[in-house]
Amino acid sequence: MKVIILGSAHPLRGGLAAYNERLAREFIKQGHSVQIYTFSLQYPSFLFPGTTQYSDQPAPDDLYIHVKVNSVNPLNWLSVGKEIAKLNADLLIVKYWLPFMAPALGTICRLAKRNKKTKVLAILDNIIPHEKRIGDNILSKYFVGGVDAFIAMSESVLKDLDIFDTKKPRLFSPHPLFDNFGEVVNKAEAYKHLGLEINSDYLLFFGFIRDYKGLDLLLQALTDERVRNLNFKLIVAGEFYSNEELYTNMIKELGVADKLILKTQFISDDEVRYYFCAADMVVQPYKHATQSGVTQICYHFNRPMLVTNVGGLPEIVPNGKVGYVTEPNPQSIADAIVDFYTNHKEFVFRDYIKAEKSKYAWSTMLDKIMEMYKSV
Repeated sequence: MKVIILGSAHPLRGGLAAYNERLAREFIKQGHSVQIYTFSLQYPSFLFPGTTQYSDQPAPDDLYIHVKVNSVNPLNWLSVGKEIAKLNADLLIVKYWLPFMAPALGTICRLAKRNKKTKVLAILDNIIPHEKRIGDNILSKYFVGGVDAFIAMSESVLKDLDIFDTKKPRLFSPHPLFDNFGEVVNKAEAYKHLGLEINSDYLLFFGFIRDYKGLDLLLQALTDERVRNLNFKLIVAGEFYSNEELYTNMIKELGVADKLILKTQFISDDEVRYYFCAADMVVQPYKHATQSGVTQICYHFNRPMLVTNVGGLPEIVPNGKVGYVTEPNPQSIADAIVDFYTNHKEFVFRDYIKAEKSKYAWSTMLDKIMEMYKSV
């Protein structure tokens, strides 16, 4: 097949780019022809909450990436849509995560289909965003209208899709393993690389820091007297995408600075494995969620997880087997942390993880994509 992927990729950085590039490689592995159309402008700088949108790594030499899409220029959408239509691809795959992108992506998809050959499949991270804004539903409705079929990476997003469409083919297929961050290293090597003390244990909070991800709940859990008496530190690894001052003030007020190691900058792809391999368990105390790529990094590195009972997270973290599903409050989170360390659960969970993660192969995602392609 001739496949085009529309969405984030190098020179952009982050989980969306990593996903699209990994998906492209799986198509290539199975003998398909793949091109990626990515953004020349993804977010205007005044709308981007981090330090930079761009990677400092060299462009991948095994992928064909066109840096052409301007998210805010309608004339660009017309030219890119017509260009993709002329390629006569069998399938156009577009990753959808934010209504802001709906005008650009929806327009390009509509134009690409005018060749009467190309079918459009959307892989949905979200259809209703975590941080809601006026006009979100109108924008998502427009995007949905340009798509032929859908794959949702959580059951909750599949259900949300019904708000905008109930007739087009769709199915659920969970986020595949993020296995593109290198191989597992032992803890001693990870500690040495990160400069960590060897006489302490470590929990990890990883990823962009947004309010809905519940770092405040985790900080409050650290004040529990049982938790304070445990010999671990929490590594917070990721760039602030929300009010940093709010969190630094909270750390001071709660008196938990001694339990923290703050690495609050963007973590490059080649550093990711050291953070995960140093951690006994990765904590995702989200207040609401659909799914999370962090869980699939955990599976790749065989790391236990603590997630909250929101969105699609419990679907992929069997409680008591690969980690914990807690309620999104400090008490429940603290109870799980105490149980993890006092009952020495790390290696029990890791044995289950090795068996469970076979469900999340990239080949399975491609099978689902082909199923949807044949249904339209």
